[in-house]
Amino acid sequence: MPRTWLTDRFGLDVPLVGAPMAGVGDGRLAAAVSAAGGLGMIGVPGSAPAPWIVEQAAVAAAGGRPYGIGLMAWALEHHPAQLDAVLEARPALVSVSFGNFAPYVEPLRRAGITVAVQAGTTREAREAEQTGADVVVARGGEGGGHGRDEVATLPLLQGVLEEVTVPVLAAGGIATGRGLAAVLAAGAAGAWAGTAFLGCAETMLPEAARARVLATGETGTAYGRVFDVAQRLAWPPEFGGRALRNAFFERWHGREEELAGDEAARAELEAARAAGDFDTAYVYAGQAVGMVTRHRTAADVVADFATADNLLRRLTDDQ
Repeated sequence: MPRTWLTDRFGLDVPLVGAPMAGVGDGRLAAAVSAAGGLGMIGVPGSAPAPWIVEQAAVAAAGGRPYGIGLMAWALEHHPAQLDAVLEARPALVSVSFGNFAPYVEPLRRAGITVAVQAGTTREAREAEQTGADVVVARGGEGGGHGRDEVATLPLLQGVLEEVTVPVLAAGGIATGRGLAAVLAAGAAGAWAGTAFLGCAETMLPEAARARVLATGETGTAYGRVFDVAQRLAWPPEFGGRALRNAFFERWHGREEELAGDEAARAELEAARAAGDFDTAYVYAGQAVGMVTRHRTAADVVADFATADNLLRRLTDDQ
């Protein structure tokens, strides 16, 4: 594999970060991705207590490889103990994004932690660099989970690479070695991928959710705020979520104001999550979900990303 800032900074075999996916990726998935040669990350849910973070960090660290933790800035305002727990754990990388991330960058850097900020626009990337982020993640609207849906990955990556001087990782729609090769060729230091790992046994997803992922094609996702509004989550409105399209989303999309006051719908979603009914409950995934077609291990997925090396070598040889 080509050496990049990402591989050199963390001693990786593959310039790949397993994106932090709250409710999907805990210490087990992070450890598996890191053991396979990438950098695994723990996704911290918005209301996660500090002891949960400490516990999952210990799981991720047990293999002796670098790992990371992903935090949501809007949640830290209400749960400051999350930051304290992360500082105690001292992971190699922390992503803090989605909201006012500025107050958290310097405390993390003072602790010797590399700080990443996810950006959905070039302007946001410039702000992240000015605030002191060590690396910017250019996250396009194709990506699963939460983020902006204003610019697609390829134009965003090009714009960000032109405007910032810190290393840039590409996120959104990258699920194979071909995708990794493409963003490396463009100048990214690596890829930031989540959806590619949704078929893995190491995730926290119930089997019914994984089965739905494997059966969904590339047009089977939808972007919006339906699930956040139904749960009364305090996500800033500019950061909607991309999830598998289902009956609940179709029923309420465009009626979010009405949904915000509908307690029956809120209870329906909560009950569906408990029952594993994914016609109503959500599974966050990006547009690359159509390439996730079978059960694999995290090591299998990382090995697939590593085929980027052969593709890049072929490109060089052809020239």
